[in-house]
Amino acid sequence: MSADVNKLIDDCVHCGFCLPTCPTYVLWGEEMDSPRGRIHLMKQHAEGAPLSAPMIEHFDRCLGCMACVTACPSGVQYDRLIEATRAEVEQEHPRTRRDRALREAIFALFPYPRRLRALRGPLRAYQRSGLDRLIRRSGLLERISPTLAAMERLAPPLGPAQRLPERVPARGERRATVGMLTGCVQREFFPGVNAATARVLAMEGCDIVISKSQGCCGALSLHSGRDEEARAFARKAIAEFEELDAIVVNAAGCGSAMKDYQTLLADDPEWAERASALSAKTRDLAEFLAEIGPRAVRHPLPITVAYHDACHLSHAQGIRAQPRELLRGIPELTVMEVPESDICCGSAGTYNLLQPEAARELGDRKAGNVQTTGAELLVAANPGCTMQIATALGRRGEEIAVAHTAEVLDASLRGLGRHGLLPDGAVSTP
Repeated sequence: MSADVNKLIDDCVHCGFCLPTCPTYVLWGEEMDSPRGRIHLMKQHAEGAPLSAPMIEHFDRCLGCMACVTACPSGVQYDRLIEATRAEVEQEHPRTRRDRALREAIFALFPYPRRLRALRGPLRAYQRSGLDRLIRRSGLLERISPTLAAMERLAPPLGPAQRLPERVPARGERRATVGMLTGCVQREFFPGVNAATARVLAMEGCDIVISKSQGCCGALSLHSGRDEEARAFARKAIAEFEELDAIVVNAAGCGSAMKDYQTLLADDPEWAERASALSAKTRDLAEFLAEIGPRAVRHPLPITVAYHDACHLSHAQGIRAQPRELLRGIPELTVMEVPESDICCGSAGTYNLLQPEAARELGDRKAGNVQTTGAELLVAANPGCTMQIATALGRRGEEIAVAHTAEVLDASLRGLGRHGLLPDGAVSTP
């Protein structure tokens, strides 16, 4: 490990404030599955211990949720530590053939919107046939592979594809011109979220530039230790967006990654300054709307919502108050707080595919906490969280509508009322 990383390791005083916030420690009570336990293993490796299989298992079990970063009174940068450690694991540790094949399949598919788009047709036909429900009831896929079963369960119900124009004009006087990241999973599996985001920004007086050539931001690669792959995605994103005054992102993991470009490319003389500039211009949708302030009229939405804090929004970006303020600014809408809001739902990028058993435990825990709110609608700001929690609620036999913050705002600004969001959780398209 580098000297900088070694110094970060020494910042940890092993006080234990991180323990009750760490999802895996909460589940199992194992010291080596806590942040300070993993930092102890990192120190052992930095002092010469090889990366053993048990050591790597503890690193792999980490969700990278950053709850410990929020809780730490010493300011330990665990996010940098776990990302650096994962990069070393990927470079030095020979994984099993099965594990390598699974990881390569994930990273050959999810960061590429066109490949995801090609999957939409067969997946939609599979869902319409009813075969998905039959397979789930049989438990066959679960017995063959928990990972494949997780992938099948997490696939959201697919509606018609929606394609946005390259430019959406502001309604009324223009207040800003912004670029919009459409994402990969968000673009292909939750196109309604992007459509709602564009409408809300336009109604709030923004011209929106939506480049058709944009690709993956590199979030999944960055958070999985695939640094070179992440840097390649980052350079393309910088070149795509750097001429714009602001870039608005509606997926928590993507926004976190783009704000971290300045660290990712800090040692690249050609790109460091450009990366820093783009990171400074990146805004989460809720963050951006709070900064410019409301202008469009909010119509009543008599509905009770449970707001879920996506980890890469609340912990990684420190954005907690803004989404709640936006929701509470809607007349007749009631926001309920989910117990244990700081504990990850188990989605965490690719975690629910690579660690399906632990992810399932965390998903069930989160679903139980959502149920206690009695809310009619679950609101989240990350596609992975939405799929994870909805799937866990489904296992409990509970049906709850789910929506992105943008969809709730869109329903209010357009005066759609409750029926714009309930009962199926999808805002109607124009």
